Amino acid sequence: MQSDDDSLPDADGIDRRGFLHCMTWAGTGVLWTLSGGLPRSVGLGAALAAEPTSAFSFLQISDSHVGFSKSANPDALATLSQAVDRIRALPSKPAFMIHTGDISHLSKDQEFDDADQIIREAGLPVLYVPGEHDLLDDGQGKAYLDRYGAGSRGAGWYSFDHSGVHFIGLVNVVNLKAGGLGNLGDEQLEWMEADVAGLASSTPIVVFAHIPLWTVYPEWGWGTSDGIRALSYLRRFGSVTVLNGHIHQVMQKVEGNIAFHTARSTAFPQPAPGAAPSPGPVTVPAGELGKYLGTASVDFVRGDQPLAIVDQPLIG
Repeated sequence: MQSDDDSLPDADGIDRRGFLHCMTWAGTGVLWTLSGGLPRSVGLGAALAAEPTSAFSFLQISDSHVGFSKSANPDALATLSQAVDRIRALPSKPAFMIHTGDISHLSKDQEFDDADQIIREAGLPVLYVPGEHDLLDDGQGKAYLDRYGAGSRGAGWYSFDHSGVHFIGLVNVVNLKAGGLGNLGDEQLEWMEADVAGLASSTPIVVFAHIPLWTVYPEWGWGTSDGIRALSYLRRFGSVTVLNGHIHQVMQKVEGNIAFHTARSTAFPQPAPGAAPSPGPVTVPAGELGKYLGTASVDFVRGDQPLAIVDQPLIG
């Protein structure tokens, strides 16, 4: 839902006007700053070494998978804790964090509880959308909505404004299509079209969802079946940034006015598209997990210049 001012949730994660509730960051992340309405991001390593700045900034994190404990990462909760330690060490606090889904691994109350306990230590509000792993309970996502969905619409979508930037959180993990492709559905798409209809074309837009809105690799369900329709509503805007998770690796694309960026998982890597028989957790040699859960530095420039990404692994 759209706010009519620049306010965000209080420190306890609940906006007093009721439009959002909050979660937090895991393992790795990207620090985004907004200057002149244009998103620019730096890896957490660079941010830790930087002088404090007055620029508006926010963090993107994704795919915490709290509860996952297989060989690819025996303790995903520990990875989350390490990430929060890094956030707390930042010289200048971001305004909030965005979590692009799969907070939990199996949608269990204990997994959400454990994530919440670590998250609160960051001292920042977090805006989030669910991943498919957050909707596995018997109520088909009721546990997620009861805990995090205050003020959202439908399965958990919403929008808000901050410092002249319009943010849209979408849910594309309900009623997945063949092969696991994401799906937004008519109700959400009609809401989105109405949500942006009254905005000036000069308004910077940030969209975030779990599954990529662009087609990365449809054979593995890495795309959204009706994503083209959603993106069509954004073509008239001069600056659009789309943030996603789900594929557990950094990938980027610039198409006209829209810059796409997928975040690494904070729990485990997945293979590059087509590099394995199927997607899934990849076990790397002992001591090297941090190389695959690193941070990324991303620069976004209005116009036709490409989005530049510099990978910054946690180790190496």
